Amino acid sequence: MRIFDEKVKKNAGRYVLQCGLATVAVFVILLFLDILTQPAIIATLGATAFIVFTMPQSYASGPRPLIGGYVIGVGCGCLCYFLSMAPFIVARFSDYLVLYTVFGALAVGSAIFLMAITNTEHAPAAGMALGLVINTWDLSTVAFVIAAVLFLAGIRNVLGRFLLDLRDIRNESD
Repeated sequence: MRIFDEKVKKNAGRYVLQCGLATVAVFVILLFLDILTQPAIIATLGATAFIVFTMPQSYASGPRPLIGGYVIGVGCGCLCYFLSMAPFIVARFSDYLVLYTVFGALAVGSAIFLMAITNTEHAPAAGMALGLVINTWDLSTVAFVIAAVLFLAGIRNVLGRFLLDLRDIRNESD
């Protein structure tokens, strides 16, 4: 059993560079979001940075799933958040925890469905749908999330042909 990817020996500099770029990108994103009240929202962007910088050649890091997935995730999250705040719905729940659980699950499920039927599957974007239901946010947060996704997509678009796919692609039998 190998612990380290065989490509590390020949490409150590690329690994350090790409992880360093991811670090800088996430640092810039963190400067604009509240890490105390928006951890789920921030976590999804961190997961997206992981995909963009370690798997730049994968479909999930491409513009369609990256941008399209987040548009769907944000849309489903906002819709479910506003539905969960509607007085006629709040009146039917005796516990806010149950309310957030139901609408958080609905946000994720609907985002997954819409991403699957539009070929915009991006797993962290489904997490964004949940984050928008359970975290505190405002319109500027949503605008910044979209800007952050465009920032990451732009980096991938500009540097994509120079970035090495860092994941170890091996046979399932290994």
